[in-house]
Amino acid sequence: MAIDVSVLEVATQFTELLNRVRKGEEVTIVDAGMPVARLLPVFPKSPRIPGQDIGKVIIESDFDHPLPEDIINDFLNPATG
Repeated sequence: MAIDVSVLEVATQFTELLNRVRKGEEVTIVDAGMPVARLLPVFPKSPRIPGQDIGKVIIESDFDHPLPEDIINDFLNPATG
């Protein structure tokens, strides 16, 4: 559940708001009715496993060769419309 709180409420209820965020709630801080910031829970990331993506990405041997002239021209002189 998300809640909106004013800057003044944040100043007086910060500990309570942090407890709510720890439980999964999102808090939007508003100033004069306009959102200015959000407090969000941080969920732990799963550990990275080296080699888990082997074979999923293929880099061609010519990946760093110069681009063909027509493609370079398209970047430098994009068609309008």
